[in-house]
Amino acid sequence: MQNSTMKIYNNIYLAFLVLITSALVFVCTLFNFELAKVSNDKTLKEVTIEQGSISDIANTLYKNKLIKNKKAFKIYVRLTNKTNLKAATYKLSQNMGTRKIVDILSKGGYNNDIILTFKEGINIRKIVKIITEETNNKEEDIYKLLKDEKYLDKIIKKYWFLTDKIKDDKIYYSLEGYLYPDTYAIKSKDTKVEEIFEIMLDNTNKKLKIYKEKIEKNSMDVNEIITLASMVELEGVTLEDRKGIAGVFLNRIDNNMTLGSDVTTYYGAKIDMNERALTSTEVKECNDYNTRCASFLGLPISPICIPSIEAIEAVLEPTKGDYYYFVADKNKKVYFSRNQNEHNNTIYKLKKEGLWYEY
Repeated sequence: MQNSTMKIYNNIYLAFLVLITSALVFVCTLFNFELAKVSNDKTLKEVTIEQGSISDIANTLYKNKLIKNKKAFKIYVRLTNKTNLKAATYKLSQNMGTRKIVDILSKGGYNNDIILTFKEGINIRKIVKIITEETNNKEEDIYKLLKDEKYLDKIIKKYWFLTDKIKDDKIYYSLEGYLYPDTYAIKSKDTKVEEIFEIMLDNTNKKLKIYKEKIEKNSMDVNEIITLASMVELEGVTLEDRKGIAGVFLNRIDNNMTLGSDVTTYYGAKIDMNERALTSTEVKECNDYNTRCASFLGLPISPICIPSIEAIEAVLEPTKGDYYYFVADKNKKVYFSRNQNEHNNTIYKLKKEGLWYEY
């Protein structure tokens, strides 16, 4: 009788323990969700934080759609003991999340710093344009630096992911693909481009070192991985699609097929895809980037934009399968095919349904 009673108590205790544990996991998951970024929008907006209570600050951030939940914000501030949030005018975005915003506010934020935002998928020409518009660096000086062999030797020695390949004369821009896309704060308009590049390369190192072992074990070298990732970045939007696209490109490489990627053709012509349609001559022109050239096998000579970590992950973990073709509709949905006939039928269907994307 006593043993039976003990068993009942033990079962009740275990059930209670499971219930409490489940409740804690649920609460933690919900709390982390409420602390996460509001959206992927990196657009910076000026927000003035007035001197006041934590509740006042939470209200201001919530009204500006920079945090998801006011209560979660206040709890996080107290849990981390970062209650000394400083009054100032800040530049914040919806993709920062509560943790980063609290960190900025506790340190005093960007205040009068110069803010440079480089989005995933942009190329060196756009990077140079942003730097010259926001700082006192001159375009010709930046392009000259990108060809300066002493400078390139110096950074190759410092960063493990840079190799002598970036010094190849056939490459358009030596650091294409390696300057990490992010929002950066610099102290003044007089900040030299070497310092800006160093800040960006340090960030690349921080992001890439997590994958260093995988990169070193891959059959492709780091330049080839970043190059393929830059193509995947521009060809697909979701991680699933990007993994599939990486798989297609690798299948084609393994079978000595041209990659036939439009994004490389545009880059080879030094034309941005949203700028204008290419001429038939530009499409057919063979160079070290245009994978639509009939005789072109393998990858372009270098990256064609700055890829996101997601695109790099897709290349390191591609979808295995027997797909050799893909096409995206005007809504950026990607369709995969096993052969030319399937591919042509998909294109015909998309055109018939008004979903075909014209560059």
